[in-house]
Amino acid sequence: MTRRFTARLAERAEDVQAAQALRGRVFRQGQPDADSFDESCIHVLVEDQAERRIACTFRIQPFENGTEISRSYAAQFYELSALKTYTGKLVEMGRFCIDPQYSDPDILRAAWGFMTRYVDEKGVKLMFGCSSFHGAEAEAHLEAFALLKARHLAPRKFLPQIKAPKVFRFARLMRTPNLRAAQNAMPPLLRTYLMMGGWTSDHAVVDKDLDTLHVFTGLEIGAIPAARKRVLRAVAG
Repeated sequence: MTRRFTARLAERAEDVQAAQALRGRVFRQGQPDADSFDESCIHVLVEDQAERRIACTFRIQPFENGTEISRSYAAQFYELSALKTYTGKLVEMGRFCIDPQYSDPDILRAAWGFMTRYVDEKGVKLMFGCSSFHGAEAEAHLEAFALLKARHLAPRKFLPQIKAPKVFRFARLMRTPNLRAAQNAMPPLLRTYLMMGGWTSDHAVVDKDLDTLHVFTGLEIGAIPAARKRVLRAVAG
């Protein structure tokens, strides 16, 4: 059976422009979203084969080891010295967004299927990135932050430190999370990271430019449960 949503690499300048346009609709009220990192990143498009349009996009940037992490997008906002001694290959996944007109979970499956193939082919040991909450006011996301504090903080040896001028230190919250409300409030990309054993920083960066709060998110490939790996590889085809 033909899959409706398929992921592929951007091949032409027009593909990258289409990705930037979708990012602009999601993050910048319709203005194209582009920055200097676009030139060094690999861009991925998830296409709706039925409608012949882009349903999702994200970009990835590979690094040979942790000594290169200062070149990452995330390093602008987080002090990542704890990861500089990481010896395996890393890949940063960023600017992930889904066209708001879609709600089909197969879009996310197609995106993760692509990343599963990429990670396996390149021998990546750690994925990381900034996972965003829409809306820069922390009060709207307190249940989700309380759950991150309770269950999903980074191991101390990898914990990012504060670098951005404005952050929300959610690890200071004195709040027992409502599990259902917290899971419902979690962004889909971050929820998927966490289901695979991912972890986050102990603070969120306030990004007024994109009207988001984001947390540093990491996932060691070796820590993904075997059953989850089988599901991902089945999706990857």
